[in-house]
Amino acid sequence: MEKSKTSMQDRNHLLQHTIPQLLRWRVNETGDKVALREKDFGCWNSYTWNQYYDAVRKTGLGLKEIGFDKGDKIAIISDNIPETLYVAIGAQAVGGFSSAIYQTSLPEEIGDIINYLDVKIVFCNDQEQVDKVAEVRKKIPQVKKLIYEDPRGMRSYQSDDWFLFIEDLYALGKQLHADNPELFESLVDEGKPDDVCHFCLTSGTTGLPKGAMLTHRNYVNMGLQLTEVDPLEETDEYLSFLPFAWIGEQMNSFGVAMATGIAVNFPESVETSMEDLKEIGPHFMFGAPRIYETIRSQIWLKIDESYLLNKLIYKYFMKIGEEAAGYRMSGKSMPMKLRLLAWLGKQMIYRPLVNQIGFLRLRRAYTGGAALGPELFTFYQAIGVNLKQIYGQTEIVGIAYMHRDGDIRPDTVGKPLPRTECRISEEGEILSRSDSVTPGYYNLPEKTEELLQGGWLHSGDAGYIDEDGHLVVIDRISDVMHTEAGDMFSPMFLENRLKFSPYIKEAVIFGDQQDYVSALINVDPIVVGKWAEDKGLSFSTFMELSGLPEVAELIQGAVADINENAEKDHFRIHRFALLYKLLDMDDGELTKTGKIRRKFVQEKYQDIYEALYNRQVSEKAVEAFYQYQDGQTTTVETTIKFYTMEN
Repeated sequence: MEKSKTSMQDRNHLLQHTIPQLLRWRVNETGDKVALREKDFGCWNSYTWNQYYDAVRKTGLGLKEIGFDKGDKIAIISDNIPETLYVAIGAQAVGGFSSAIYQTSLPEEIGDIINYLDVKIVFCNDQEQVDKVAEVRKKIPQVKKLIYEDPRGMRSYQSDDWFLFIEDLYALGKQLHADNPELFESLVDEGKPDDVCHFCLTSGTTGLPKGAMLTHRNYVNMGLQLTEVDPLEETDEYLSFLPFAWIGEQMNSFGVAMATGIAVNFPESVETSMEDLKEIGPHFMFGAPRIYETIRSQIWLKIDESYLLNKLIYKYFMKIGEEAAGYRMSGKSMPMKLRLLAWLGKQMIYRPLVNQIGFLRLRRAYTGGAALGPELFTFYQAIGVNLKQIYGQTEIVGIAYMHRDGDIRPDTVGKPLPRTECRISEEGEILSRSDSVTPGYYNLPEKTEELLQGGWLHSGDAGYIDEDGHLVVIDRISDVMHTEAGDMFSPMFLENRLKFSPYIKEAVIFGDQQDYVSALINVDPIVVGKWAEDKGLSFSTFMELSGLPEVAELIQGAVADINENAEKDHFRIHRFALLYKLLDMDDGELTKTGKIRRKFVQEKYQDIYEALYNRQVSEKAVEAFYQYQDGQTTTVETTIKFYTMEN
């Protein structure tokens, strides 16, 4: 009992720190322990808490030397590297605000965000991001310096003092520290836990993202409450591969890491992150549903390429695993026979499989940002990956609700974190309250008032609390649809059902105020491509693959399975079309976190949408428009076909 009481006292003590102060506290507690690792040129380089703090100090003082003052803002456009944290926490330490912009953002979008947030300094990790900011330089006159980390390709900028190499920034900081050794500590001491420290951009499903103002206490509280439910050891490892602009990464790098002292590992590149994950073998992992969907597709592809005997063994033990998962998730005692079979399956199938994807040391995996289909959820539990659903939003530092071990239900998002209150409004909206809730949006008082009316955080999501206290999320209130007959349905629920098929990468459901539900579907280029090759079907592009009649027949089978298991008639999909291109964030069809911008997709493909609701149309000539990440566009003519299901 005394141990728990002391632990709670420690947690309350940590809540009295800012992030820079907590970093300093970590130095005093375990200064020589590894805090960060980075893979560079194939080798892992380690940095202790002492080195971490030293880098933050010289970064923060360097920023002060170039005119970054209290209340100023810095924008970070970078891959996941230690310097991302040095810059963010360094800016916070001297009284400024950090923010992050997705690396996939286009120049015009970057310029708009920089102006909205009144950014004074920009940090980029490489030439690609520097070029984008330089392209809109005239539109962001308030930006005084652009700091870069990688000097490769930067020769043309070196004669312009608007650009500053980060090593030169460090030198300025080191010199200022030598001249005034007490300055940095005094600046860190001035910080207060309830000070705003970071602007996190919302997903922007309806336009320009809003900057949620988040405080030091917001982040630290989330890290403490999460780890009160699922404790972590200081020796645990975490791989930082999610975009730093997403709250999902910040809550781990700022909140969890500082609250627990775990080591944060940075992959060599975005492209190698999954391979680097295998080398690190993290103890916990957080990822958007797309990550788990991709990994599952890769697993199925490997099984499909295996021998017939292996396929049969896999299929048998997957059924055993699913049955055993039901007991583990509910916390019930497993029958001896099932326990033995599950153990055998683990040794023969699950353990080697989990080891191949780097999940062998994983105690818990979390998913959030969008709903994960129950079937996919059960798949991971069946192979022994303790995947748990979390629910929250940027404005509450990512997590407010989560599953507990032994109380995991695929159709819910779990119970509130400790010190988090939840209620459902009369309109069915999910409302939350905790120390992790944002003070509001930057320079958007009306939006802030809407968000926090009545002292509760308004999620914009429809849901309910079941008899066991679990939160069930239905969909965005604005996205819930009604058929022409008035029957309500969730498009997101049906989309997730479709995406459990290994052959379907993405789906967009329509049917609001219509007499039936229809779908626009993306096939999975990897799985379906392999299937087509095995069938001897020829194709050279995704457009050609999607247009194959055999592929359409394959997808019809997947849709038929969904319809057969539909709980209600109006959940059945009556017509669908295979889109000629993958939905993409560069084309504005997805948010930076992979959520469908439903209204935008419907408007963009209005002619296809109309044909889905005209039973007389079986095919239609369309112009396929593509926009690439560099802003270039192209148009190709093609024919899209429409398929009607026998319901």
